[in-house]
Formats: sequence, structure tokens, C-alpha cells
Amino acid sequence: MLASSLSSSGKQQSGFTLIEVIVGIVVLAIALVVITGALGPLYKRSADPWHQVRAAELGHSLLNEIMARSFDENSDRSGGEFRCGEAGYQACSDFCNNPVAVNLAENETRAGFDDVDDFNGLQLNGSDIVGSAGSLALSSLYVGYQANVAVSCVGTDGQVNNEVKEVIVTITTPSGETLAFSAYRSNW
Repeated sequence: MLASSLSSSGKQQSGFTLIEVIVGIVVLAIALVVITGALGPLYKRSADPWHQVRAAELGHSLLNEIMARSFDENSDRSGGEFRCGEAGYQACSDFCNNPVAVNLAENETRAGFDDVDDFNGLQLNGSDIVGSAGSLALSSLYVGYQANVAVSCVGTDGQVNNEVKEVIVTITTPSGETLAFSAYRSNW
């Protein structure tokens, strides 16, 4: 009885015309383009914090490695009882007056670096990034990263001080962001 009353009412079923469907699809497509266009830059920037954490890990690791070395080539490495330049002990090297960039051909590996000065001018990127002993390859973790090390003597009023060296490790992420880490190494 219900079926006969619906069919006898004479109402036609209504739906969407082809033009209405096409207009709806076009409006939906435009809305999706606008939304994804707004989210696209956010998606690209979502990796930045991850790169910053990786850069901080690498920067701190290199800085710790450097700060664990002796102050100078002529520093006492057998217990550290004497400082270079101290009365009765050999003078400090001439690095503060004549800084020299690292020559990897001369030292061959970072494992051979025995004092802070040896790291001056060190540049690492991609496959060059390894553990301090050179045995642990970290290149797969730091693809596209670059590390640069600068060592300089600092003092007050523009005077060079042979007692304090500033170490600056600069890490560049794959997205081009640069983070700098610095520390002071004193002659003690």
C-alpha cells in the first residue's frame, strides 16, 4: 500500500543535472588546490626542526671532540702538569701569530689531530662526516650537511692572547640553514 501511494502521488524524483555535477567538481577542485597550496610550504618546512636537531648533534659532537684535545702542540700531554709557555716548560707554538688551516694530507686523518689548532680550517661534508676515530661512517645520517671549523686566538682590546682559543663549528643543513657552535679552550 505504501508503494502504490508513492507512485500515485505523481511527483518526479529529483537529482543533479550533468552541469550541476561538473560545476560541483570544479568548485571542489579549486578548493583542494587552494588548501594544498597553503599547506605545501608548511610541508617543506616540517623537516627544518629535524635538520636542526641533526645539526645540533653534529655540532656538539665535533665541538666535544675538539675540546677533548690539548690546548697547543707544545702542551704537556702526560698528565698536564705543565702548560706551554709556563716558566721551565717549552713555549707555545706560533699558531696565535701565524694561524694555519688544516692540511689533511699532512695529518691524514682526524684521529691524528692531537691539539685544538689541528682542526682549524677543517671542512667536512657528506661522506667526510665520520666518527672521531674514523671508523664509524655517519655519512648516511648526514647527507647534504656541511661542517666547518675555525680556531682563533682571542684576547681583550684587540690584543692576541696566547692563553685562550675560540673554536667555532659551523654546520649547514641541507636546506641551507647555518648553525654555529662555539667554545673557548684555555691553556690549563
